[in-house]
Amino acid sequence: MTAHQWTITEDVEAERLREVERTGLLDTPAEERFDKITRMARRVLGVPAASLSLMDTDRQWFKSVQGLDLDEVPREKTVCRTTIARSYRRPDAPALIIPDAAADPEFSEIPGVGGPDGIRFYAGYPLYGPSGHPVGTFCIYDFEPRHFDADQVEAFVEMAEWAQREVERSDEIDRAARIQEQLLPRPISGLPGFEVATVCLPAYMVGGDFFDHYRVNDTLMIAVADVMGKGLGAAIVASAVRASVRGASRFLDRYRPAGSAVDTGEVATLAAEHLTQDFEHTGTYVTALLAAVDLSNGAVTYTDAGHGLAMIRRADGRVESLAGGGLPIGILPDTTWDSAQARLDPGDLLVICSDGLLDLLDQASARAPLREFIAPHACPSSLVEAVRSLVSGQPPLDDVTVVAVRRETR
Repeated sequence: MTAHQWTITEDVEAERLREVERTGLLDTPAEERFDKITRMARRVLGVPAASLSLMDTDRQWFKSVQGLDLDEVPREKTVCRTTIARSYRRPDAPALIIPDAAADPEFSEIPGVGGPDGIRFYAGYPLYGPSGHPVGTFCIYDFEPRHFDADQVEAFVEMAEWAQREVERSDEIDRAARIQEQLLPRPISGLPGFEVATVCLPAYMVGGDFFDHYRVNDTLMIAVADVMGKGLGAAIVASAVRASVRGASRFLDRYRPAGSAVDTGEVATLAAEHLTQDFEHTGTYVTALLAAVDLSNGAVTYTDAGHGLAMIRRADGRVESLAGGGLPIGILPDTTWDSAQARLDPGDLLVICSDGLLDLLDQASARAPLREFIAPHACPSSLVEAVRSLVSGQPPLDDVTVVAVRRETR
């Protein structure tokens, strides 16, 4: 007798259930890190419902669900049991996509499939535990039949991979996130005639964005950088870049002639020399914007290493992009960088951000929507609050970082 698709042998099922327990997620309260994924899935993939669940002994329990009024359902009344079993039989193609479950005899009799307001389209992807057994599923649903093209399937798999990363997250990742947050500079004050506000919101628990600001004599040093990639690996590299940039700027300051401006190009070049072997071994790179603001007169010296996201909002509301140029750090060894100049007049606002904000504002990454977003905000705190509101309504797929510096009016 041929076993049904959802049949799993008893010994394998016992191991799988131990994996479910090892995740430590079963019957835990809702968490924003999972709800962010299901919300994003609905928005990106244009579906009315999405879920992230664990498959227990006799039930499917939902850690996060959007668009369906469910907490759990009996295991034998789910499509996801097939997704779980399928992962053993087709490990290289584990996604189960059903254009119309109501028209498929395998699934049409499952409660909730078909009929008025019933599920028709289903796409499920297994989520795996520490030893590789499937412990649950990431799913999207529609109440109408539909077909996904290749780009939509790719987007669905990418969302599932994001869900998988969150399932794998351990206490070590929690601690890493706390440490990364603690490494961000404390709010800076005591800058006569200037106001600063900042925000750094990782897309995942830890991120590859970072910012830094600190005072060197009468100069405010600012760095905003974005390491290629996401997650813990990018965060480790970001920490090394931050330390190298700060160290390079302080080292060069010792030998800078009194009264001369900071050369941010020299800072970028020296930091890159320190990081050459790290980038060669990790195969990564970082875009960065380094700026030095003279607190006595508002002169800005800056270096753009492939970043391209620095602007000045003038006191009259016009937003001007600072000229870019220069390779990202880590692309080619022995690269040198130059510095450019700008000026903050009273009432002007310098804004440096990462491309995570750009992506939230425009899918094509056009600069015009970014300038339009900045234009209404004359003060740093107003802009930062607007960024936080934007992210809370549209959870990002990339880290979002903003540093804003305003020269006060006299």
